[in-house]
Amino acid sequence: MSRNTRTRRTILATAGVLGGAALALALPSMASAHVGVSPDELAAGDYGVLTFSFSHGCDESPTTALQITMPEGLTSVAPTVDSDWNIDVERGDDGLVSAVTYTAVTPVPNGLRGAVSMSVGLDESATDSLAFPVVQECVDGTTEWTQLAEEGEDPHELESPAPVLSIGAAATDGHADHGTTDASPESDPLAVALGAGGLVAGVAALIVAVLAYRRKA
Repeated sequence: MSRNTRTRRTILATAGVLGGAALALALPSMASAHVGVSPDELAAGDYGVLTFSFSHGCDESPTTALQITMPEGLTSVAPTVDSDWNIDVERGDDGLVSAVTYTAVTPVPNGLRGAVSMSVGLDESATDSLAFPVVQECVDGTTEWTQLAEEGEDPHELESPAPVLSIGAAATDGHADHGTTDASPESDPLAVALGAGGLVAGVAALIVAVLAYRRKA
């Protein structure tokens, strides 16, 4: 085998690894480019702490506020005190919290993770899912995360999906688990799967190139 041929095969192998690594890094970032809620599931009649997080601004403009609208099906809402955010609570005629606005003390730059949280209680008759429309305000511009998937539609294909909390069946003994769960948006199963796929593709390219090199050597 000529020296030039070996050089070309080495370049191809390197390109395969770099391409796979880039895909592994880029796809999770794209998949998590929205305002997410964690945990994403609670049981009807349960209590828990919901964390709404983001790692992007409005077209890269720093985030200044998040306005979260409360859906029907909640019995209580208590925003978590946080020195990084000023909190404004709106209530409906029934006295229940209808919306919470978190205003950043310092705008959150694009690319840095920001998060706000609140304790909520779910009605025992809550439906199978609750959507929390979010308006993200930035130094320049606003993004409304309010889209909901229609029946049969993939929510990951929506441009501006609203955070959605899935509701499981109420505890049979009548006593819901009041523990709290928290997770980052980077743990999104889709993001992890896409990232793993990109990494596997890179490794596979390297193996193919090495085997081809050995056969020709």
